[in-house]
Amino acid sequence: MKAVLEARSGLSPEQIDTLCAFGQALIEKNQVMNLTAITEPQAVAELHFLDCIALLQAEDFSGRRVIDVGCGAGFPGVPLKIAEPSIELTLLDSLAKRMTWLREILPQLGVEAEVVTARAEEYVQTCREQYDIATSRAVARLNILAELCLPYVKVGGAFLAMKGALADEEMEEAKRAIALLGGKIERVYEYPIQDAIHKAVVIRKVSSTPPKYPRAFAKIKKSPL
Repeated sequence: MKAVLEARSGLSPEQIDTLCAFGQALIEKNQVMNLTAITEPQAVAELHFLDCIALLQAEDFSGRRVIDVGCGAGFPGVPLKIAEPSIELTLLDSLAKRMTWLREILPQLGVEAEVVTARAEEYVQTCREQYDIATSRAVARLNILAELCLPYVKVGGAFLAMKGALADEEMEEAKRAIALLGGKIERVYEYPIQDAIHKAVVIRKVSSTPPKYPRAFAKIKKSPL
């Protein structure tokens, strides 16, 4: 894990040590809780850590208020915070066990984050359009994800959706939803991870999201925008 990060991350020795400690804690906890299907240390470094910190090349995160929607075991939010400590980070997920683990492990690593156990479409009522950046990785198709994430983003801010091979198809499908929600696809940042090309869809918030969005999740799922 460490050798991969030293060779390819561009991070300081201290940041690499913190990432490795997080990776080790993830692998150990995964033996008793389903956090990740990726458990080989080199694969954790590549498919989790390098994948997540690639977002720093897609948008300026320095000093920004960031929410990671559907963060699961902390991706991409935790690696981003370790790589760019000036981020003010909120981790959001509805699975209480994972969030309890993050609340326990992050202070041990010296990583500051607000850890919130809630559903995305409900928590937004308390912090609508208050974030500079929203991120999400592998949570849902883009038309559904946009309705969950864009309401958190300030006008002028960005929503970064991490996608793989189906990114182009999902963007086409989500065009109407993104426009309705006040967003505009600005660009797609592509980067290689192992033998695949990963993509970060950068959606700029150009106008406020209408108050009726997001809808209840059952409605979002049944009839995506």
